[in-house]
Amino acid sequence: MSIETTTHINFDGQAREALDHYASVFGGEVASMTYGAMGATDEPAWADRIVFGQVTTEAGFRIMAFDVWPGQPYDQGSNAFYVYVHGDDAAEVERYWAGLLDGAEVRQPLGPSAWAPLAGQLRDRFGVVWALDVAAPQG
Repeated sequence: MSIETTTHINFDGQAREALDHYASVFGGEVASMTYGAMGATDEPAWADRIVFGQVTTEAGFRIMAFDVWPGQPYDQGSNAFYVYVHGDDAAEVERYWAGLLDGAEVRQPLGPSAWAPLAGQLRDRFGVVWALDVAAPQG
C-alpha cells in the first residue's frame, strides 16, 4: 500500500490566479471547475469562482485549491501551514524559488542551512508560506 498527501489551499476569490501562477512556476497543467459550471450556485458573483482546482506535473508535484463555499467563513490565519518542496536538484529548486518571489515576503533567504545545502522560506503574494530545500548528500 502507498499513500500520498496533497496540499489543498483555500482562497476567497484568488484560486484561479494562484493556480495559474503555480503552474507557471512548477510547470504542469491547471484543471479546474467553477461553481457555475457545476451548478452549485445561482449567485452570479460566485459563478466563476473555483470549486475544484489542481496543478499536477510529470515530476510528481501536485497542489489543490478552491474558493471557499459561498457563506463559508474565510480566515487564512497566520502560519497555519507551509507548502514544503523538497528536491535533489539545486537548479530546479532555485527556479521554483525565483518563480515564487514575485510579490513575496522572504522569511528565510534561499541559501545554505544547518540541514540542507540550500533552503529558504517565503510567503507568496497570495499569503501562502512556501519552504523549499535541496536534499543533503547521504553518507
